[in-house]
Amino acid sequence: MNSVADACRDVLLAAEPLEKVRTARSVARAWRRGALDHRFDTAMPEAPARPALPELLPPHRMPKRGRGGSERGRLALLHALAHIEFSAIDLAFDVAGRFGGQFPRSFVDDWLSVGADEAMHFAMLDRRLKQFGSFYGDLPAHAGLWEAAAETAHDAAARLAVVPMVLEARGLDVTPETVARFDAAGDAKSGRILHRIYTDEIRHVGFGAKWFGYLCANAGILPAPQWQMLVRKHFRGPLKPPFNDSARASAGLTRDFYAPLASV
Repeated sequence: MNSVADACRDVLLAAEPLEKVRTARSVARAWRRGALDHRFDTAMPEAPARPALPELLPPHRMPKRGRGGSERGRLALLHALAHIEFSAIDLAFDVAGRFGGQFPRSFVDDWLSVGADEAMHFAMLDRRLKQFGSFYGDLPAHAGLWEAAAETAHDAAARLAVVPMVLEARGLDVTPETVARFDAAGDAKSGRILHRIYTDEIRHVGFGAKWFGYLCANAGILPAPQWQMLVRKHFRGPLKPPFNDSARASAGLTRDFYAPLASV
């Protein structure tokens, strides 16, 4: 029987979007039906495979997207979100394959379910792009999304602190306003896709908080101060308000974690 680590590596090494989505869904199904061994004898790659497009640019070279009022602005925003979700597939399978041996089996249950969600999110956004006459890869994309994973590749607590509890939590802050802008522009279909992603991301952030808390409890340390230390050490940039306190609290990420690090 193949190990779950082997299967996670297969997802990371799938370069083309359709191949990555199919592999992610296949691995998640195989895990659910017990067809993968709970074994971690395969190293994850240093970086995932990437398609030829989109062109990846450093943040300072990314064109400004606008606020989504025009069709062109909405298209650029949907493309940027598709890139985030495409990268999130790799982040979910990497955390399961890289760190799963340090946790109970349910850790893999959680993160492979996240990976399947991210594959679905990407597929929905890619389909919406095609309905606009575009496609994923038609525009340049941010090159820095894997940096947080590389920075935390050898520390499970740091990975959980930064990726779900900072980066994904930021999505909880900004998505409701983005949905409102799409709805105001008459694009309720895109708004519904983003709202679906938003509700799923609350659960994803919750998995980060849950397993971060598990590590802290096992080590006998307080979660909030430990989280703040790890974010200061491994995350570049400030935590910017406004925060969606209610969605964050629903995920188990309360203000005592992030308020002390918030920039004004």
